[in-house]
Amino acid sequence: MRIYEGSPRQDFQEVLRSIGAFLDQRGMRDVLLVEASDGFIVQGLVVETTTGVWSDLAGHQRKEAFPILADDVAPFVDEAIARRGSGASAPDWTRAGYYERALRVIGRWIDEQKPRDVFFFEQDGAFVVRLYMMTQAGGHHMIAEFTKEDMEGLVAQAPNKRQ
Repeated sequence: MRIYEGSPRQDFQEVLRSIGAFLDQRGMRDVLLVEASDGFIVQGLVVETTTGVWSDLAGHQRKEAFPILADDVAPFVDEAIARRGSGASAPDWTRAGYYERALRVIGRWIDEQKPRDVFFFEQDGAFVVRLYMMTQAGGHHMIAEFTKEDMEGLVAQAPNKRQ
């Protein structure tokens, strides 16, 4: 990951899992994540609810976008690790929110690919991921799609793949 180049900390699984927990807390949906030179840019839809004149709940969606800078990533990860506990016992995977679980498995897959750049978006539980890869022949883009069913399967298998 570019924000960690030259340092030993290069773990998309943990970083994306932590960002996913943040997205769960904000109630975001249909997210887009772009890696930038100084961190990430995240965009998603947030549903705002208000009480109408007749006490009916009314809601509307609005798009929210914000940067998560390199300096923000380490505290996100540290906060997520602290929230999960000391590691003495296995954390309850089912208590994690949807994006925390989904971005963890996407992050693990990304770590295995060793990309130079990451971009992905999610819609209705399906993810499209674009990675920029460097090889001896030069750079190229790689695109992968994970359907909602793929994601459900990967999330279900995740606890068995812990190191």
